[in-house]
Amino acid sequence: MTRKKSTSALLEAVGPLLSIGAVEHDTGLSKDLLRMWERRYGFPRPQRDANGERAYPLGQVEKLQLIKRLMERGHRPGQIISLDTRELTALGARPSRSPPVQREIGMFLELVRGHQLADLRGRFTQALMKQGLDRFVRETIAPLNYAVGDAWVRGELAVFEEHFYTEQVEAVLRSAVAAIQPRGHPPRVLLTTFPGEPHTLGLLMVEALLTLEAVDCIQLGAQTPLAEIARAAAAHKADVVALSFSAAFNERRAAAGLAELRALLPEKIRIWCGGASVARLRAPPEGVDVLGGLDSVADQLKQWRDHAGGA
Repeated sequence: MTRKKSTSALLEAVGPLLSIGAVEHDTGLSKDLLRMWERRYGFPRPQRDANGERAYPLGQVEKLQLIKRLMERGHRPGQIISLDTRELTALGARPSRSPPVQREIGMFLELVRGHQLADLRGRFTQALMKQGLDRFVRETIAPLNYAVGDAWVRGELAVFEEHFYTEQVEAVLRSAVAAIQPRGHPPRVLLTTFPGEPHTLGLLMVEALLTLEAVDCIQLGAQTPLAEIARAAAAHKADVVALSFSAAFNERRAAAGLAELRALLPEKIRIWCGGASVARLRAPPEGVDVLGGLDSVADQLKQWRDHAGGA
């Protein structure tokens, strides 16, 4: 009778293995999505550790990271998941539909590659002071996010460098938002993400734009259970719940979650959502407003205030 391979034997055969939780953390792809792809597409193909739990070779994790980045550029997983790493890298090297990388954007990328923390923070602060928060978010951070993603896909940035970039941007934005006074004007907006969605940079960018309009924002952070979102909305007397969905979040799961949350909330509380995943929805659930991007935030706010003023 053939014995199961030991963990040490697996390590010798395929190299280091990562748990599904570690893969979720490193790629931004939820555990549910990883399992669904495994069933639907036959990839990823995890090994099993000594306890029978899924364990992923590093090569598969690297491919998953490439797939996630290409999804953020508009590619659907079913169209690219069968490609090998070399083909995915070549696809990522093609020009994207993102805004062109300006000289200032290139300068920021060089600082990220050089791990120049003080210089990067200083340049961000200078750009913020020169442009103001609204233009800084729209004209610097938005295109820079595209550029960082493209550089990662082309192999020009490491994962830790992307994380380094995100941490610095979030720190600058949080500081800028905290400094804005006065606030407290309606609507009161609760900001968060669904379980399985760890990315909050887009949500923070929206918060910055809303805060400039004196909107009262309550930031819950990432991955709040739906029932807790409803409880928080009631506790804070929220007028709007705003949600962000990255490209890696499954659109069917997003639609189902939005429909469930809509049923949990009173009709008077609006749901705003944005991001690459919900942009793929053909028909969002009734009572849910899908924002077309940062430029639509002001229009959505005006519509709410016009409606509230006439109510």
